[in-house]
Amino acid sequence: MEIGIKGKQTFTVTEDKLASKVGSGLVAVFATPMMIAAIENTAAASVAPYLEEGKTTVGTLVNVTHVAATPLGMTVRIETELTDIAANGKILTFRVAAYDEVGLIGEGTHQRAVVDRTRFEAKAAAKKGG
Repeated sequence: MEIGIKGKQTFTVTEDKLASKVGSGLVAVFATPMMIAAIENTAAASVAPYLEEGKTTVGTLVNVTHVAATPLGMTVRIETELTDIAANGKILTFRVAAYDEVGLIGEGTHQRAVVDRTRFEAKAAAKKGG
């Protein structure tokens, strides 16, 4: 894995992605939580082919602005770029941006941690038994 890996995803804003449907507001526009989920998904998918078998990434930090509203039916494009890999190789930092057909709608940074999927899920499941 190396700095500069890019990710891109394009989709249409459907009813299930509206703030009024996901509980993040009352307006019928693309919801901030859905933008963040798309950013995380795009970043994770961009580095997945470079991970060792059994490894995955989990989101640890999202610092983004949502600067413009996008209506139902408009196309959104998410772009991510890996800008830093921690010395231990476990923390990945991405520059992220979201656009609709008119222009920029959100931007910022996102961090993901590289984890062993089985160990991570087992540790989370153990919380229920304690």
